[in-house]
Amino acid sequence: MRTLVKLSLILIVCILTLSMVCRVRAQVVGDNVKNFFDSEMPGLSIQANATAETRPGGTLTVWLLIIPQPETKVHVDSFRLDVYGFLNGTERVSIGNVNDSNLPNEAESDYNETFTVPDGVSGVTFGEITLTYSISLGALELTFPNAVSGFYMTHIEDTLLESLQSQLKDLNGSYTQLKGDYSNLTNAYLQLNQTYLQLQQNYTSLQGSMGMLDSTRSVAVVLAITTVFFVISTVFMVMRRPKESW
Repeated sequence: MRTLVKLSLILIVCILTLSMVCRVRAQVVGDNVKNFFDSEMPGLSIQANATAETRPGGTLTVWLLIIPQPETKVHVDSFRLDVYGFLNGTERVSIGNVNDSNLPNEAESDYNETFTVPDGVSGVTFGEITLTYSISLGALELTFPNAVSGFYMTHIEDTLLESLQSQLKDLNGSYTQLKGDYSNLTNAYLQLNQTYLQLQQNYTSLQGSMGMLDSTRSVAVVLAITTVFFVISTVFMVMRRPKESW
């Protein structure tokens, strides 16, 4: 009796807790491909792999696998996977979707779709799975309408930020070069200013020397004139001197 009560309690707990249980993992499954979603829910398993990294204008490929659990009667009425990106890292925009309906019972369904990433999209993308299905447990049939699961997936490079960083790097390089050129010009200006001051001092000194030279020339002219006058006077006086009578 106790065993029956325990089993009844376990069954009630399982029925009350029948909801989607997601285990999101991000492990490498191939070159530039990652497993972003691995979900086990009542009667179904869903795996989603996608391109690990891409760029705006590049491609993003999604591989989706839906697996009914063994010995379980599952009917999938419809499912849809929407992939969203974020314009400038903020505004959500659609990148593409994968959808189907009336999937075959007890058979795996796999999908492979490739989308082009719009320009301006950057950062991580977001996947959202909407699923409507039913599961039969003996005489009990459970229906899950519009069960939604979301997960982050492919990383899109921020080419705008990369461009701005490249421009900033170039500007920093130009600034450093201009700063070096300015320093060199400042040093050259200081050297020219020093040379100018030296030349000005030399010019002032030459002006002083020319003034002394002019004074010396004036004195020499005066002495020359005085000497000539003295010589002429001496000669004149000698010639005018009276001769002695013998």
